[in-house]
Amino acid sequence: MAYNKEELYKQAIEEVKKHKLYFIEDLVGFLPCSKPTFYDYFPIDSNEFNTIKKELEDNRVATKIKLRNKWLESTSAPLQIGLMKLLGTDDEVDRLNGSRQKIDHTTKGESINVINLGGGEKPE
Repeated sequence: MAYNKEELYKQAIEEVKKHKLYFIEDLVGFLPCSKPTFYDYFPIDSNEFNTIKKELEDNRVATKIKLRNKWLESTSAPLQIGLMKLLGTDDEVDRLNGSRQKIDHTTKGESINVINLGGGEKPE
């Protein structure tokens, strides 16, 4: 079935806004065409595809902001800790987790002795 590209594009933008969609796969479910047809009309890196991706990304960003604001206003400790883990420095997050571990992977100038436990040829 042939589709009018301009109408399909217009419908895609409308569906993204109307249903607050986040992913291309979700969008294609609202369109009258199949996924391969969608990509035939709007190849990756085409201007139309990039505009659709931007609309989807705008929805994701707006939702993340709303959620973070709800977490900030919440009296739920797990939500507040989750927000701190998103916003905190590495040191602050490590302290929250109680999981800071410092492992020294250097030899401090010492040579490393390779032991062959496999019984085969000695590595060079």
